[in-house]
Amino acid sequence: MAALIQSTGEAFRRVEELEPISAEPSASDSLRASDQTVSSTSSIERVYRHRLPVRVSHWVNVPFLIILIMSGLQIFNAHPALYWGDRSDRDRPLFSIRPVQTGNDDIKGVMTILGHPFDTTGVFGYSNRSGRAFPAWATIPSAKWLAMGRQWHLFFAWLFVINGLIFTAYAIASRHITLDLVPTEKDWRDIGKSVKDHLTFRHPAGDKAKRYNVIQKLTYAGVLFIVAPLIVFTGLAMSPTIDTAFPWLLTVFGGRQAARTIHFIACFSFVGFIVIHIVQVIFTGFLNNIRSMITGWFIVKHAGASHEA
Repeated sequence: MAALIQSTGEAFRRVEELEPISAEPSASDSLRASDQTVSSTSSIERVYRHRLPVRVSHWVNVPFLIILIMSGLQIFNAHPALYWGDRSDRDRPLFSIRPVQTGNDDIKGVMTILGHPFDTTGVFGYSNRSGRAFPAWATIPSAKWLAMGRQWHLFFAWLFVINGLIFTAYAIASRHITLDLVPTEKDWRDIGKSVKDHLTFRHPAGDKAKRYNVIQKLTYAGVLFIVAPLIVFTGLAMSPTIDTAFPWLLTVFGGRQAARTIHFIACFSFVGFIVIHIVQVIFTGFLNNIRSMITGWFIVKHAGASHEA
């Protein structure tokens, strides 16, 4: 799912390119292509980091995911509890968000996780004088409308799947997966340092910034090959029509309620990924990242370059 901007000071000058940069580099050059405008005295390099299919897939997914998440919360509000197995044990949910009436006739919101209750009044369970798991501003539609929420969710779920299949086909055909997402032997050796660098907000610079680090590779691969498929297949498992055609699907996930629980866990894993992704985009150079995801070109600052954006 972004990339990183600084401009040169007066001490640096841009050298004219030998070839027009408007032409798409070859697929094998995905994260490694440079426009070759860096002279021996320059400290700024432009790298073609994101090819067109990657950029299109990324931006198409933005509205899809927002609508899917918000309509999914609308569906959850209709029965704000998660269970394991094939049946709902309403007395022992794994997770629930409910309005609860207190002894003095007040109402508070309570989130229960594995039997442990937490007061979430004003945010979850009870907010704005309304008893609902997720507040109106977080759901599509904002009113309590389960049927419409399902229609939004199912329509955009299929668009999300189609976009995902197209991107996966491109990623395999262009070797984007093997070249850019599979960790190398050196990546595995440096994983400890990469984790420490991320925790201390130390980000790659120079040549290392041209390609994904091992944490990025593992995260993107995990989202692409684990989280996204889980969301799709558990969603299909909850459909009575799909269950009739493929009854083994529910068995794989341990029952309808287990599939629903896994679906929401995968969904909030996606939400967590998105939040961290946005934070990293901001901290590693917001303008450079956004530009690279729009145009494909990513600016790398080498030692001695000015720090202006």
